[in-house]
Amino acid sequence: MSSAPDSGFFGHPKGLSTLFFTEMWERMSYYGMRALLVLFMTASLQQEGLGFTVASAAAIYGLYTGAVYFLGLPGGWLADRLFGGQKAVWYGGIIIMCGHIILAIPHDYSFFIGLIFVATGTGLLKPNISAMVGQLYSDADERRDGGYAIYYMGINLGSIIGYYVCGYFMENVGWHWAFGAAAVGMGLGLIQYHFSLKNLPDHSAKPANPLSPRATTRTWGAIAAFVITTAAITTATLTGHLVINPVVIAGYVAVAFTIIFFAYFGAIYFRGELTDAEKKRMWALFLVCIASACFWSGFEQAGSSLNLFARDYTDRFVGTFEIPTAWFQSLNSIFIIVLSPFFAALWINMSKRLVSPSYSAKCAVGLIIMATGFLVMFMAAHYAAEGLKVAPYWLVTTYFLHTVGELCLSPVALSAVSKLSPRRFSGQMMGVFVLTYSIGNIIAGLLAGGFDPNNVDEIPNLYLQIALFSIGVGIILVLMTFKSKVWERQGLSD
Repeated sequence: MSSAPDSGFFGHPKGLSTLFFTEMWERMSYYGMRALLVLFMTASLQQEGLGFTVASAAAIYGLYTGAVYFLGLPGGWLADRLFGGQKAVWYGGIIIMCGHIILAIPHDYSFFIGLIFVATGTGLLKPNISAMVGQLYSDADERRDGGYAIYYMGINLGSIIGYYVCGYFMENVGWHWAFGAAAVGMGLGLIQYHFSLKNLPDHSAKPANPLSPRATTRTWGAIAAFVITTAAITTATLTGHLVINPVVIAGYVAVAFTIIFFAYFGAIYFRGELTDAEKKRMWALFLVCIASACFWSGFEQAGSSLNLFARDYTDRFVGTFEIPTAWFQSLNSIFIIVLSPFFAALWINMSKRLVSPSYSAKCAVGLIIMATGFLVMFMAAHYAAEGLKVAPYWLVTTYFLHTVGELCLSPVALSAVSKLSPRRFSGQMMGVFVLTYSIGNIIAGLLAGGFDPNNVDEIPNLYLQIALFSIGVGIILVLMTFKSKVWERQGLSD
């Protein structure tokens, strides 16, 4: 692998511009559409929504977002063994765009079929476009971290565009026009990707570890079986021949993902022939994984219960202008763009002062900070329970605290996986870690089911329970970290 010789994009390889804008438009389509899901499902039939209960809508939302992360595992494998990164991104983008087009069709069956397409395409595109960023640089190229920082900026810019465009269309034109706007965004990303593909290195077009001809045939057979099975289950469900309770299914899937996580993690820990030092690092990584799953189960209330709170209980008028509900979710991306440089400087300055808390301690602090956002919502929900529309600053404060928590936990957790995992299991451990995203997202959907607009008095309790649970887990993790003395200077952490 060799570094691209040019520096045509802010001092980085031109290929970074290809991936930057592709990811920006893909995230525009993904987050713009995702912000609408729970609102669309819970809107009444008179409002041209689906008229689902909050419990069912939140469970479907959790299953969808959890599936997006879970499908990244086979998506990465297919790129490494069958397609190559460039084709995986191209195919994934096309499937995503088709999914958004299907969502834009005003038909009873289109919604769930569209979700399946978008989740499948995202699972194929997302892990591979991120990996291709790293392939632009050699192992010795010091620009790598800066390249990922620029790339991450594209993610947040895309999400802001998505929230504003799709949120505006939802409020002022119609649901399906908003879903169509997401399709246009993905289409723009595909167009610029196609015409700038020459900027990417040749090796990213080839599978890193190609299958044998026989294994390739079996893989295509497995893909065909997956498509046929998914189509059969979807058809049976939509036609009423198979009745599925999304809340029950979400519960089973959460349990299944959790079992897979513990089984895989345990297999590596007990049967991976690890040294004592590696086992201690794995213990530290286990604490990080627990913090991650708990964090996302609270943070992902943004698209469900917090979204509903913005719609139903927040005074969104500024003069005569009514702020679209989905626009509140853009606050997270805005705060990330503003705060990221400060947090990068914070960790550097702490290190210079010889203050180096472990990965698990940083993640625990991030979890606790995120939980304080729900204490804010607990107070706001009390005002809503009295029949008042609350001021927007309650949600602004909550999203600010959630973003601070995310910046303490998310990049730190990813770094922990790369540095604490045994080298011969590093790829597998990243896959295991991604399962914590899926688990957290599905649990978030189940928790959001407690947001009952017909029983507003219980909403404060929902937010208080999330806050107390997250704070409790955070404190326990901090105590366990100190007890096990998992610190960077002992080689077990940063």
